[in-house]
Amino acid sequence: MCSLRLLLSDSYDPWFNLSLEEYIFQNIPKKQSILFLWRNQNTVVIGRSQNAWKECNTRRMERDGIKLARRNSGGGAVFHDLGNTCFTFISTQEHYDKSVSFNIVLNGLNYIGIKAIISGRNDIVIRTENGERKISGSAYRETFGRKFHHGTLLLHVDIDKLTYYLNPDFKKLKTKGITSIRSRVANLNELKPSINHQEVCLGLTEAFFQHYGMKVKPEILSIDNFCKIPDFFKQFNKQSDWNWNFGSAPTFTHQLDTRFDWGSVTLHCDIKHGIIHRSHIFTDSLDPDPLEILATKLVGIPYNDKSILCCCTEWMQSWPQYKKELSEVSNWLIKTIS
Repeated sequence: MCSLRLLLSDSYDPWFNLSLEEYIFQNIPKKQSILFLWRNQNTVVIGRSQNAWKECNTRRMERDGIKLARRNSGGGAVFHDLGNTCFTFISTQEHYDKSVSFNIVLNGLNYIGIKAIISGRNDIVIRTENGERKISGSAYRETFGRKFHHGTLLLHVDIDKLTYYLNPDFKKLKTKGITSIRSRVANLNELKPSINHQEVCLGLTEAFFQHYGMKVKPEILSIDNFCKIPDFFKQFNKQSDWNWNFGSAPTFTHQLDTRFDWGSVTLHCDIKHGIIHRSHIFTDSLDPDPLEILATKLVGIPYNDKSILCCCTEWMQSWPQYKKELSEVSNWLIKTIS
């Protein structure tokens, strides 16, 4: 006998919602199927094996208060705002696979008057006058009898923000991590201008109940209740930590170069687990000693602007006679790396 649950998050915090998703996945009992519906506000979500610096414009994100969240599944980078509905299917049913949840999503959309089709392995598209447009991407995961399929539906996402934050700042990065394949996307409000999150949830819920032949009352999940659970709190701390969201990036290299009126500077860094593992500076400055010392000081610190600023502030104190020049180098590094 199948046990069914319908879960709705009342939070727009991506770290909470992804923590909740993972906690439920790890603790789901046998012979249960779950539909979890949620939304995030102003967030870039990247796949487990992706490099945030390669996938998105981290400088713009920090300036504008856009959160970064790394999920536990694969796939590419996506931008979330409240015009985006997220769905997660979790099941320990023996015969469950992602075709079940794909059909539920298609039937749910059809229930509210939207006709969509599956494209490739993980996308849902609609047909428009200009060809097929992607309205949903998803990822699938399976381990120890637990199955997990989550994805997004674009209702009225700010497409300008999507392209703005998922357009990486130009950096000479070389990485072996997975890079997103950009797709031509569309919002569902192009087909149905009045569409909203509540309507989509209603359609998905109805299709979910019809598939399993039963109905259950929705459970509203709140951050206040779950943060009292030690295992969940541990998961949340991991999900919101810089070491997970940025530091879990694959090993990569970053080469920076510029020219000042007193000489050229090229910095080559190897970054491993978000930490500068090796650095070397090349310069035609008449006195290269301060820059060579900086290269050694950068080793072992996190690859972010705050750590670079702290390192450079301490470094400049040893060379007061070069305050102007070293300040220029410091400002350049902070601006380029962030």
